[in-house]
Amino acid sequence: MSPVTAKSADPHKALTSERVLVLDFGGQTTQLIARRVREANVYCEIVRHDISADRIRQLAPKGLILSGGPASVYAPGAPKADPEIFSLGIPVLGICYGLQLACDALGGEVKHFEAREFGRAHCQISANGDPLFVDVPEETDVWMSHGDQIASMSEDFEPLARTKTCPIAAVRHRKQKLYGLQFHPEVTHTPIGRRLLSNFVLNICGCQGMWRMENFAQETVKQLRERIGDAQVICGLSGGVDSSVTAALLYQAIGPQLSCILVDNGLLRKDEAGVVIEEFTKHFKTDLHVVSAEERFLGALVGVIDPQEKRRIIGHQFIECFSQEAEKIKNAQFLAQGTLYPDVIESGAAKDGPAATIKLHHNVGGLPDELEFELIEPLRDLFKDEVRQLGLQLGLPEDIVWRHPFPGPGLAVRCLGEVTRDKLQTLRAADAIVIEEIKSADLYRETSQTFAVLLPLQSVGVMGDARTYEGTIAVRSINTDDFMTGDWSRLPHEVLAKISTRIINEVKGVNRVVYDISSKPPATIEWE
Repeated sequence: MSPVTAKSADPHKALTSERVLVLDFGGQTTQLIARRVREANVYCEIVRHDISADRIRQLAPKGLILSGGPASVYAPGAPKADPEIFSLGIPVLGICYGLQLACDALGGEVKHFEAREFGRAHCQISANGDPLFVDVPEETDVWMSHGDQIASMSEDFEPLARTKTCPIAAVRHRKQKLYGLQFHPEVTHTPIGRRLLSNFVLNICGCQGMWRMENFAQETVKQLRERIGDAQVICGLSGGVDSSVTAALLYQAIGPQLSCILVDNGLLRKDEAGVVIEEFTKHFKTDLHVVSAEERFLGALVGVIDPQEKRRIIGHQFIECFSQEAEKIKNAQFLAQGTLYPDVIESGAAKDGPAATIKLHHNVGGLPDELEFELIEPLRDLFKDEVRQLGLQLGLPEDIVWRHPFPGPGLAVRCLGEVTRDKLQTLRAADAIVIEEIKSADLYRETSQTFAVLLPLQSVGVMGDARTYEGTIAVRSINTDDFMTGDWSRLPHEVLAKISTRIINEVKGVNRVVYDISSKPPATIEWE
């Protein structure tokens, strides 16, 4: 068997034959552009901003989108695109920085303007029936985020829209299928944004919209069967949606040839191990190996306070547990992981992806070479929302498909300071109450991630005329589309009051509950 490795061949060639490429110039919403294109049922990939015109020819996309970015096109060292991309005959849409880059490359001028625009702006559109603006009203709100503007354009361009302080808010080339938008159509603050991106890929690029989850599932199941043959596949289960959908997809493809391993490290949420065991032994009837390792993990964490050291220890212990159990599975040739497309992009593992590695994900390059399995990552082309769609199609219950994200190190990073069994018991009970009340108020699907954090802080309280000196629980709830940025959830006061009352009354050792009202950035979603 070969070391863990991912094949570079496109496993979904038929489904991705019509693709749109997003050239990444460092914008915070680049991934959101790709997601919006996929919502129009068109496959979309994010690639380096400096990808060569020759490589683009090889990939043969139906269209190119130039993303936004923080730089100024006239600044030294500003990211540039291969100028030949404008001569390929492929439709191009520039967004914010992408618009400025295209106009600058084709004879225009970009300057810094004192009248900057950040936030919502009223836009007047004069597109005269242009296919990009089909079903778009002549006046609408858009989301701006720029200090630079187009100062002048070559005669080959004509303006299509304006705002109060931006006379060139949208443009088109008179001879080529080249468009530009100064505003951001990918964000929800631009109501007509989805329509514009759909118009671009369908009307301008001529895509047919073949990227659908039902087709993806059928094609993936077929290819998994061909690749795996009669070998055995090992899949690690965590209780999260990614690993659960990976296992469900493999079960549909190879049935009894799938063996799943659940490492119960004592850091899971309340009843989480039981839910996973029931689902994958009764419903999918997979060969499930449960490793009870609470003593091992908690023993390794004694006295550890530093969050990064916690993560390192938990990761090391997990690999050891997983490896020891995997050795018991005969004829195991493949290892399946729930790697998603954002993981691939942010880790720098995509062949044509952005050059900078943002962070190392545990699913991408996180396993040692001595685990001699061939790697299977059936979800590596998908965003989280697509994974949820796929999970529902595969028959997973909504409780698993819509479960809020859970960090790899589990409750250890939500238990600030040293991790002990008693602290975990307190945190697990408080967290269960938070989730129960959020679900009872029909807010679970309305929020993206909601949980409790146990703080290393005690404070004075009074219970039944007696003075107490006990622990503090922080409640965290975030709304986000992409988990790269997020805003704190405006939970109703009555819901927060009920959560607080229940935790203080029902969870021993807690006399104070606080609510985290910080957004990301500057804060992170998790506390550690």
